[in-house]
Amino acid sequence: MKSGFIASTALISVLANGYALADDDCGEPVNDWQPRETLRLQVEQRYGWTVQRIKVDDGCYKLKGLDRQGNVIEARYTPASLHLRELEIYFRDDDDASAYLAPAPAP
Repeated sequence: MKSGFIASTALISVLANGYALADDDCGEPVNDWQPRETLRLQVEQRYGWTVQRIKVDDGCYKLKGLDRQGNVIEARYTPASLHLRELEIYFRDDDDASAYLAPAPAP
């Protein structure tokens, strides 16, 4: 009896973990997607990024480029709403993250 419970608990755990990993995908209908050029213009105007490439990855737009300081950026956006889902910044040795951090609230 215990081995059946343990096996079913393990199976549920594996399925739940697989479901959580699948959540990284964007699931918006293709008919609702905005053009890649719209995303390119948005990030160039709003953040001053230089876009090198935008491709579709797991149903999301994956953007690679450089920020204003020349740091490499990788970002994932939902293609219909163009909401930022993930941002990675690879800072150069002589740069810091202060431009990306909000000032601490006053006590």
